Amino acid sequence: MRKLDAKLIRSLLSAGPKAGLDQIEWFASIASTNTYLLGQPPPPAGRCRIAIADHQTAGRGRHFRRWVSPPGSGLCLSFAYTFSEAPRQMPSLTLAIGVGITTVLKGLGAAGVGLKWPNDIVALDGKMGGILTEVHGSRDGGVTVVTGIGLNVSLPTGAADEIESDWARLPVDLKSVVDTVPAPEVIVVAIVEGLCGAMHKFATLGFSGFAADWAEHDWLRDREVTVDLPDRQITGVAAGVDTDGALLIDTGKEITRVISGSIVMAGSRRAG
Repeated sequence: MRKLDAKLIRSLLSAGPKAGLDQIEWFASIASTNTYLLGQPPPPAGRCRIAIADHQTAGRGRHFRRWVSPPGSGLCLSFAYTFSEAPRQMPSLTLAIGVGITTVLKGLGAAGVGLKWPNDIVALDGKMGGILTEVHGSRDGGVTVVTGIGLNVSLPTGAADEIESDWARLPVDLKSVVDTVPAPEVIVVAIVEGLCGAMHKFATLGFSGFAADWAEHDWLRDREVTVDLPDRQITGVAAGVDTDGALLIDTGKEITRVISGSIVMAGSRRAG
């Protein structure tokens, strides 16, 4: 990905996000955009800071997994936003952000985008991106959340073979699901607008404001899955998410709530 034009990005933002943007930085290479923003002063309440990289040498996903994206092939963007007070149902914020990102991608022309609990963006039954949310700390009673978005935009031939996934077929890129790949600045603006909207809505409504859209995009629903927990594995049929964003698994004997875990296997969707 070529160097992004920060001035152009600012000019394309709508009034609200533009007014709330403290700083936007671009790096040709960096260890991790999330780690970088976690080390910076948090923005004031209602405001944001953005870091974008062409390549990360130590990109991170959930549970200390690596996020691998060859140079020039994708978007690595982190977004620091400060809530004036801790929102309700904070653990479900990642799911709400996922809903916001699917809306963004649809607006860019992407077809068939789904969400795999809790933080994967899916298309063509492959992983197209991921979301990582981390709490920065507090400022005057507020809570700052750093959200990392990794998105495969145009993977080079053969690159997908080097990217591991426990649950999906080979990774997918945005290029595979749109007629024309938008300019990088257009993608960034759309994501920033989507993140701003999701943060404001979540602060007011919590996950209830996103639950119906999550259900519409729930890639796991009705699939037989195995979930890796710290002390055991659970196998059953994914039955959606609870009102607080917890994954529901129908084991055949009971409905089990999973608050935190990793999907290590996801089969084909069962007929309804």
